[in-house]
Amino acid sequence: MTTGTIASEFAPPAAPAPLTPDALRVVDLPTPYLVTDLDTVAERYAGFTAALPGVATFYAMKCNPAPEILRTLADQGAGFEVASIGELRMLQALGVDPATVLYSNPVKPPGQIAAAAGMGLWRFSFDSPNELAKIAEKAPGSAVYVRLRVDDSNSMFPLSRKFGTDVEDAYDLMLLARRLGLRPYGVTFHVGSQCGSTSAWQSAIRLAGELMERLRGDGIELEMLDLGGGFPARYRAGVPSIEEIGAVVQDALAELPYRPALIAAEPGRHLVAEAAVMAATVIGREMRGDENWLFVEVSTYHGLMEALQTAGGWDFPVWSSVPELPGTETLPFTITGPTCDSSDTIGYGIPLPATVTVGDVVYFGSAGAYSLSYATAFNGFQPPTPVFVGTGQPRARR
Repeated sequence: MTTGTIASEFAPPAAPAPLTPDALRVVDLPTPYLVTDLDTVAERYAGFTAALPGVATFYAMKCNPAPEILRTLADQGAGFEVASIGELRMLQALGVDPATVLYSNPVKPPGQIAAAAGMGLWRFSFDSPNELAKIAEKAPGSAVYVRLRVDDSNSMFPLSRKFGTDVEDAYDLMLLARRLGLRPYGVTFHVGSQCGSTSAWQSAIRLAGELMERLRGDGIELEMLDLGGGFPARYRAGVPSIEEIGAVVQDALAELPYRPALIAAEPGRHLVAEAAVMAATVIGREMRGDENWLFVEVSTYHGLMEALQTAGGWDFPVWSSVPELPGTETLPFTITGPTCDSSDTIGYGIPLPATVTVGDVVYFGSAGAYSLSYATAFNGFQPPTPVFVGTGQPRARR
């Protein structure tokens, strides 16, 4: 089996049936809006669990904390991972038991550790002796899982510079946890957001296995291996399928010195990105030198922040309300937002019908991840209105 970077034979993802261009053209809502198909969220969850049998799913709610999405995933049997007490309180308000939740932010405010423990949460991530000291003081006796630093060079958003520790230090930290009266519970890692290499999971699981083997010699058998996040969604570029990732993960798990009772994963964008489309009206069309520019009523500050975080703009599938018939002429457009800041530009060289103009609508596909959770009202332009369709039950897989 090939375990390197895999770009599956690829076409941009088809929009969910309620979010196709024809369906959106007749939506009677003022733009901008972000419409999410909850059936697709449920479908993606079903596909994820099928590709990773025996792996418990804890949704990384920072990706999109809309209550409608949280309820849909809870109804399907998903667990949750939080990064703050605010997220935990949102879950509790929806009836989720904090005792079932993972708190995987490696560096937490002391007061939030105490508050989470007071609500019944008992599993905390860490990657340093300082964090262990905080947990031991504010949540004595809690279970802790150490975050490893792993190769995330094939991801769009690497995280290893900010978080994680190497195997040697992780070993020492888990022994320290035991001395502090904490429960050495597990190991976790994160291969980076939107990871494009199946081998990233293979090598990370191998490192986790090294730590497990070392700790077993000191009488510590870990109860949890958390695969973290990074599971990619489809935009316009090819990424490994969840089935390809799942096959590599299962092979790597089979090589562990023993299998912890809980194998967990924390998917975020893989479950929600492709379930949503953002609609924005064109407010201006201009020529800048030899470039065609479209100005639309949302920008990187109003829900498309990842376009600002990546060179050249984010790779959203884009279409418009202008019908594209056979032979329709297209032009490459630079698409930018309505603010007075040039960094609100979303993408470059995006092909759209040559006739697109003021009043037409531009649709950004695969917009369900890190959109409204990042959105602001910068320059007085309001974020898109969230709209939800579907029953939250999976359709037959496409």
